[in-house]
Amino acid sequence: MSLQIIHTADWHLGQTFFGYDRDEEHEAFLTWLTRMLAERQADVLLIAGDVFDVANPSAAAQRRFFRFLREANRRNPHLQVVVVAGNHDSAGRLEAPIPLLEELNTSIVGIIPRTDLCKIDFDSLLIPLYNKEGKREALCLAVPYLRQGDYPASDEGKDTYVAGITRMYRQLYEYADAQRQPGEALVAMGHLHATGAELSEDDRSERTIMGGLESVSTDAFDEGLAYTALGHIHKAQRVGGRENIRYAGSPLPMSFSEQHYRHQVVAVTLENGCLSDWEAVPVPLRTGLHRIPAEPASPAEVLLQLADLPPADAQADRSLWPYLEVQVLLTEPDPGFRHRVEEALADKAVRLTSIIPSYPKREDEEDFRPLSYTDLQKIDPLDMLRHAFTNRFGGDLPEELEQMFNEVRREVSL
Repeated sequence: MSLQIIHTADWHLGQTFFGYDRDEEHEAFLTWLTRMLAERQADVLLIAGDVFDVANPSAAAQRRFFRFLREANRRNPHLQVVVVAGNHDSAGRLEAPIPLLEELNTSIVGIIPRTDLCKIDFDSLLIPLYNKEGKREALCLAVPYLRQGDYPASDEGKDTYVAGITRMYRQLYEYADAQRQPGEALVAMGHLHATGAELSEDDRSERTIMGGLESVSTDAFDEGLAYTALGHIHKAQRVGGRENIRYAGSPLPMSFSEQHYRHQVVAVTLENGCLSDWEAVPVPLRTGLHRIPAEPASPAEVLLQLADLPPADAQADRSLWPYLEVQVLLTEPDPGFRHRVEEALADKAVRLTSIIPSYPKREDEEDFRPLSYTDLQKIDPLDMLRHAFTNRFGGDLPEELEQMFNEVRREVSL
């Protein structure tokens, strides 16, 4: 027998994009996902964290999630849903409706449970997965986003975050391996930053910690795992060169660098305890991303390209209008440029998100070595301001700004 799994993550329900709400985009994605799960008659849906964008999501975002679970169950009654909390989720809030959601064949793990002896309750982290005929085909190691103290303590006393997470997955794997029956697969879930994972450019919602201090090696995931479903990184990818360890990525674009990137969910087939096939299923894009121009250009050229955009239809659905990022090449600050852009877009079917200025590199600009901590201690803050202004705008720091800086510095020193 086989087990059909759909892996997704990082929905960020309730998120706004440069101030615009994404309710219609999220609704369109969930409608598509519901239909796809029914058409494929999937056995299991794995949601690897960050269901919501904030720990205290709006009532509308929560209703959208619960309506999805109800409709997915109605159209595909044998579907089993397993959800783990991400770093954006409130673990306790996500778990609160479990008594009701159990009726929808939904399991949620947000908090790491412990026994009366303060040991991690591994049983509560193991979710049996069943096929359409009700036969148990796998055990799921449902591990949410781990914080300090969530993982097993080290015998040596000294510990690091990465070592703790690694120990958690290894001990849970050993426990699960002892529980499974012949022919059953082991599937792991996690919400973390794996070593070597590539972030989308300009994606500011998830950042790696300086020096990779929170990057977990793929060695934490035993070779005996049939599949590892990860969340947290918004770019879909395999990790560590292993096809069975994957990020599903976010279903909606998180930055303009993803203008030509196809978002997806991952369809996984397990047979006889092993991964037999996987497929990237593209998510339809409801709202597009435009960068105008493709490369920074002069203000006059930018305004000409904006003027060529199609006019807006007063009766059209504004939520379908693409998001627009304007890139402009400036030789000096131009405070009035944004106003001229807004005038040019007044009757256009786009939603302006941001204007990104860039400045040409001067011919005499030198390459500087990175400054050490000692170097920084010797630099006058005013010199740093002068240097930054010159590099950015190509001129000397105006006297009035220098005077304002000195006045602020005197007040701070008083």
